[in-house]
Amino acid sequence: MNKPKLLYVDDEAINLYLFREMFRNDFEILIVSSGKEALEELREIEDIQFVITDMRMPEMDGLQFIRKAKENRPKVIYCLLTGYDVTKEMEKAIEEKQVARYFAKPLDPAEIRMFFSART
Repeated sequence: MNKPKLLYVDDEAINLYLFREMFRNDFEILIVSSGKEALEELREIEDIQFVITDMRMPEMDGLQFIRKAKENRPKVIYCLLTGYDVTKEMEKAIEEKQVARYFAKPLDPAEIRMFFSART
């Protein structure tokens, strides 16, 4: 059985490494360090089902990335990961179904597995 393909976007190298190690048995993990790189991956790889992106990144934050990505890949399930309080902008994005949900840092692997297993 093929594992679902998940793209993880974070500007911190240690977070990319830890995420891949934590979920390598659950998903086929693709990692990138910026919204720009993530947009390229979504253009090139058709079968990405899920995206988790850090909210705070230089150049393009998580919501900016998701808005751009949804223009071409609206059926992908997008989630935010944040170590900060949820902003009104994030709440609005969730209400408008731009973002499926957000996860708090430090992340809870069981919470992420449960959320995505219900969608595969």
